[in-house]
Amino acid sequence: MAVRKAVVNHRIQRRAAGVLERYPTVPRALATPPPGSGLKPVMGDYGPPGIGHVVATLADPLGFSRERMKLFGPVQWTGVFGRQVVGLGSPAAIEDFLLDRKHVLSAQKGWEFLIGPFFRGGILLRDFDDHAYHRRILQQAFTRTRLVGYLNLTTPRIVRGVDSWLPAPDFPLYDHVKRLLLEQATVVFAGAELGPEATRLSRAFEDAVHGGKAIIRTNMPGGVWNRGLRGRKLLEDYFRRELPAKRAGEGEDLFSVLCHAETEDGESFTDADIVDHMIFVMMAAHDTSTIAISMLAYELARHPEWQERLRKESEALGKPTLDYADLDRLPGLEMAFKETLRMYAPVGQMVREALADTDIAGYYIPKGALVMVGAYSMMRNEEYWHDPDTFDPERFDPTRAEDKSHRFAWPPFGGGAHKCIGRYFGGMTVKATMHRMLLNYRWTVPPNYQVPLVAGTGPTPADGLPIHLRPL
Repeated sequence: MAVRKAVVNHRIQRRAAGVLERYPTVPRALATPPPGSGLKPVMGDYGPPGIGHVVATLADPLGFSRERMKLFGPVQWTGVFGRQVVGLGSPAAIEDFLLDRKHVLSAQKGWEFLIGPFFRGGILLRDFDDHAYHRRILQQAFTRTRLVGYLNLTTPRIVRGVDSWLPAPDFPLYDHVKRLLLEQATVVFAGAELGPEATRLSRAFEDAVHGGKAIIRTNMPGGVWNRGLRGRKLLEDYFRRELPAKRAGEGEDLFSVLCHAETEDGESFTDADIVDHMIFVMMAAHDTSTIAISMLAYELARHPEWQERLRKESEALGKPTLDYADLDRLPGLEMAFKETLRMYAPVGQMVREALADTDIAGYYIPKGALVMVGAYSMMRNEEYWHDPDTFDPERFDPTRAEDKSHRFAWPPFGGGAHKCIGRYFGGMTVKATMHRMLLNYRWTVPPNYQVPLVAGTGPTPADGLPIHLRPL
């Protein structure tokens, strides 16, 4: 399986290179700024007819972004799926985007274009007052008390999952982490114990996630888009069916919590709201944490000195699993986690649609433009980070604090009104899993191995990330 994925990825990259050769760049302005505005036009090109630069962005997202930055600067546009998309690649531009001081950038319209059919109604796909209303209620599910409860549900499953891994010289880590966190999500979030129902939910959830990544975006029977829509429908049916029991019970899983969540003013969710939020939160929490754990383990395999440093830190804690209070007692792991988020941003892009003519970092953005932040490539830009392709967790040590050069130099969780509501849950999952791995195993990769990455929710291993896993 790993070999097959690597071959497919290589073919995609060769195809992307061939397409770019056949359709050379012809720069032009996205729109003409109003006379006297002092704003600069956004320059770029559409790319091959129809799909634009989709193949190139999926095959080599970092390389493509870097090339566009060289050609057009930190604010430029490209063609994607029939749309002209403005890309942002500087901290200043990202600040204007995320804070949206003029309230003209719609997350709902932006994300609808990419993943709307599968995750509409989720907190990320809501705007302005509607978003604020839903976030106030959803916040009740991510208080410290609730996080402690989720960790208590999570820990036995992390232990069982990690301990069951069979050491091997070609262990596909990404695939195993993905399976582990999918099982965790069905239990901790949906409250479905492992078994046929959980397996069915996991498969439906996977199909919905992949649907948003489809290149052919039509409801063709048997296609990725079609499977995604069927996965979404199955999830909707399951959550609607289980809602009465969850409202009547007092469970600790997220599904149960959302059924009872209420603000001080008495605001609460409708049944339809709960279904939408459950489907989205399961995707956001699972997919991003899978990337973070996998890529952190990859860098620790490439840097055994850091792996040993973190292992000694976990051993010094003297506990086989982490309690919530322990999460702040592993400073080395915290720095390594932050560095992984910098190098392999699990949310590789954020998107909005302009509801009116506006400006970002001195560039003119016309009404209707799709605007996308490239946090992944920005955090690998030498203009903002020293030696950006090198794994160097100590850049986050307070004595260096490279992430403080600009308030949005390090934005893996977004910012402003839409800052990731589950960021503490995600960090908790990553640290709990890594702690168990460090106490159980030692792992390496061949000296010349570089993981092939393709675009997914974030940069995703195309080969399953094979490591040499050995017991301690």
